[in-house]
Amino acid sequence: MVFTPSKLLLTVDLAGTLLFAIEGALAAVAANLDLFGVMVLAFATALVGGIIRDVLIGAVPPASLRDWRYPAAAFAGGAIVFFLHPLIRQVPASVIITLDAAALALFAVAGTEKALVYKMHPLVAALLGTITGVGGGTVRDVLLAQVPAVLRADIYASAALAGAIVMIVATKLRLPPTLAAILGGFVCFSLRVISVWQHWSLPQAVGS
Repeated sequence: MVFTPSKLLLTVDLAGTLLFAIEGALAAVAANLDLFGVMVLAFATALVGGIIRDVLIGAVPPASLRDWRYPAAAFAGGAIVFFLHPLIRQVPASVIITLDAAALALFAVAGTEKALVYKMHPLVAALLGTITGVGGGTVRDVLLAQVPAVLRADIYASAALAGAIVMIVATKLRLPPTLAAILGGFVCFSLRVISVWQHWSLPQAVGS
């Protein structure tokens, strides 16, 4: 099958939506929220980043509100976690981290690609890719009364930004869109996973 840019964007977007919905629902279950709370966090984690991106580039109404497949994927992820949480709670933390890194990479790539499709400047496209990747998780953490992961000294948003930049450079070098997306996603995913494994973090301000 040949992936056109539009098909590639849809596939990556839906995959990221499902993964982030599962990750958000896992956080809701860990916080002992009810079914409604699980679904709200699954929806917010999966779709808010994309909604912010679409509003900023003028793609309104946002794709996730126009296409039923996006909320369906989000709610499906939430339902999977809610009804299978006794089994999912036994999943090792390393798997959860990998899941989150995969979703981050997929959304960073999808956000960057859509911004490029809308003829945004490469710098803006990279920033929008980053927002797409971290927006949902930020809202999730706020709803759970936690300091958002993106604001901590951690390689998270910076991993999304690096993946977005690599994808844009690959696109400017006229690599096929699919290959450019794979390269960007690989860089984002690898940087996030390795940073957790090696305990890398960004510099922090030292208090007086």
